[in-house]
Amino acid sequence: MSMTSSRPYLVRALYEWIVVNDLSPYLLVDAKIRGVQAPAEFSVNQKIVFNLSPQAVKDLNLGNESITFSARFSGKPQNIVIPISAVLAIYSKENGRGMVFSEDDETQPPDPSNTDKSKTKLKLVK
Repeated sequence: MSMTSSRPYLVRALYEWIVVNDLSPYLLVDAKIRGVQAPAEFSVNQKIVFNLSPQAVKDLNLGNESITFSARFSGKPQNIVIPISAVLAIYSKENGRGMVFSEDDETQPPDPSNTDKSKTKLKLVK
């Protein structure tokens, strides 16, 4: 059974959790992913970190397909577009709490029809 990606829902939940706790949400992005529109001069090792604090960005939209916002870089406003697949992590600047996403976290679980039934036993715990 195919499901939509959980990544955008987790990003939104963690963003809200970090902001509600008066911390600064930071987003780690893979800058080499197709569709990333961000100032390349701010990337290090093809990764870029964005401060998504309400004071740091304008018109933040944490969508299912992409994250968009406007921010100032070296005093110049720029519109940023980040495909959800490019999000590597969201975390608090102050304490590092958040979530790191693996590149293959959206893969489907193994097909149960292809597993060895003798090794797939569940034990009911009362």
